[in-house]
Formats: sequence, C-alpha cells, structure tokens
Amino acid sequence: MVPLSHFLLLGAVLFSLGVAGIVLNRRNIIVLLMCVELMLLAVNTNFIAFSRYLDDVAGQIFVFFILTVAAAEAAIGLAILVLLFRNRGTIDVAVMDELKG
Repeated sequence: MVPLSHFLLLGAVLFSLGVAGIVLNRRNIIVLLMCVELMLLAVNTNFIAFSRYLDDVAGQIFVFFILTVAAAEAAIGLAILVLLFRNRGTIDVAVMDELKG
C-alpha cells in the first residue's frame, strides 16, 4: 500500500510545476491553459488521496465536479483562442494588450 505522503508529494510537485509554468512562460496562452489544467490535476490527486485515506467518497465526488469545470474551461478557453487567432493572427500574450481595462 502506498502511503498518503507519496500522493501528497506528487500533488505538490504537479502543483509546483503548474505554478512555475505560469510564472516562467507568459508568452503562450496555450501553455498557460495547460499549466492551469496541471494545477487542477494536482488538486484532484490530493482529493483522491485523502478520500482513499479517510474511506470517504466525498473527495471523489468533488473530483467529478472539478473535472467537469476543467473540461468546460478547456473547451471555452480554446474556443476563445481560436477566435483571437482568427482576428489577430497570433496568440501571443504580449500582443493582446487591448484586452486590459
């Protein structure tokens, strides 16, 4: 049986990689969306680990909700990116300064 600490360490590493990807790469929107998805995967890993450790199904139910939100976020985000690419010809974050308030 794998101890809980290994799962929590895996979740922490995945979340840290997601944060590092967001901080280091601010040029490509697709990579930013992938890093957000990686952070959601880390949270899901922790929910599943605690759910299994505590013998409670609530964590697994939360994972289904998070996966639903992540799928909707990916679909809407990619649709927005396709529209931005059609209108501007690029998806570079630095070029999209007109979106600022």
